[in-house]
Amino acid sequence: MSRTLVLKGSKKLLNAWAFYDWANSVYSLVISSAVFPIFYGALFRVAGIEKVTIFGGEISRAPLISYTTSLAFVCIAIITPLISGIADYLGNKKIFMQFFCYLGGLSCIGLYWFSLENIYIGLLCYFLGLVGFWVSFAINNSYLPDIAFSEQQDAISAKGFSLGYVGSVILLIFNLAMVMKPEVFGIITDESGTAEIKAMKYSFVTVGIWWVLFAQYSFYYLPKGHKKEGKRKNILFNGFKELRLVWRQLGDQIKLKRYLVAFFVYSMAVQTVMLIATYFGEEEIAWGTDSERTTGLIISILVIQLVAIFGATATARASKNFGNIRTLIVVNALWVGICVYAYFLKTPTDFYIAAGCVGLVMGGIQALSRSTYSKFLPETNDTASFFSFYDVAEKIGIIIGTFLYGFIAQATGGMRSSIIFLGLFFLIGMFLLLRVKK
Repeated sequence: MSRTLVLKGSKKLLNAWAFYDWANSVYSLVISSAVFPIFYGALFRVAGIEKVTIFGGEISRAPLISYTTSLAFVCIAIITPLISGIADYLGNKKIFMQFFCYLGGLSCIGLYWFSLENIYIGLLCYFLGLVGFWVSFAINNSYLPDIAFSEQQDAISAKGFSLGYVGSVILLIFNLAMVMKPEVFGIITDESGTAEIKAMKYSFVTVGIWWVLFAQYSFYYLPKGHKKEGKRKNILFNGFKELRLVWRQLGDQIKLKRYLVAFFVYSMAVQTVMLIATYFGEEEIAWGTDSERTTGLIISILVIQLVAIFGATATARASKNFGNIRTLIVVNALWVGICVYAYFLKTPTDFYIAAGCVGLVMGGIQALSRSTYSKFLPETNDTASFFSFYDVAEKIGIIIGTFLYGFIAQATGGMRSSIIFLGLFFLIGMFLLLRVKK
């Protein structure tokens, strides 16, 4: 009997899988949500500009990072099925998970050299960090039905997100201390930059080291994966063939197909909010001084993370009592209300309240969406292909969401109208989930 079958459902394997959230969630918090958006805005403020010249044309800072994010997710959407196909046929998806983990970790360290003078190199590191995070995260998601039985999946999925929130908050607090009291850490202002900006650069390095270091525990216990039987031809493009086969199977899986459509719509909004929330707060809220802006934004992100621990656990319990789909409908309705409220935000207090509300529903909707999909899957060993389909749907949604968000922000000269636009996606997602329930 193979090691995978012996260990499936065991506490050690479940914890090792969930612990990858502890390892990589520091990227989504420090890089995507907290320190990097503040650092990015600070570079422009220090330089006294709002636009840069990229490939011969001028572009504002908010659309620039939004379009770069969209392009990264185009790459992710293409890479994920390629990796999935190769992993299913070779029976070793762990090696790909390791590669993209290390790519992401090294790219975080590379952000230390991000500057407006080296904008191309900086954006490349930001781009590769996104690719490394999301592809390795997608592969880790595909392990869920391999390592946990159906009745374990809601709880272990929520535990993974909770571990991620706790670990990332610990590192963010350390990074916050560096940024607010750089002199304590021997970081001083000199000709290379202000102490605060230099501390932010060091925080990017800590993310890369943390991610790679703690991932080793997961890599030690996770199995290689299932090896697909039969002839292995055209391995490179088998992932796309598998996606086509998954799509055909969806014809017989009405509930799964309807759920995926709903997930595609509301996930488009969830992930866009997560990626742009700090940029919105950095640009649209009247913080006062630069120091107050930095402190306020990081505190807001900490509020989101801490409340999200409770949110993920509470949502898992609600799903047990009321069902997954019914719980997701309520969570989407709450998101609609948050988007409407966010349109009117002006003061730091308003933003703190919004942060608490976002934290309550953010962790819950992510964890429950992942476990709901896993529960709806038909009996199969090709979990990587089915989760690849799930992740490609999510990434295409992010591409559309971030691109349209950037386009609307550029067209209107502000980011508030884009928030209402995202609220519409939550509203549509809520009604689509009603179709799944029926």
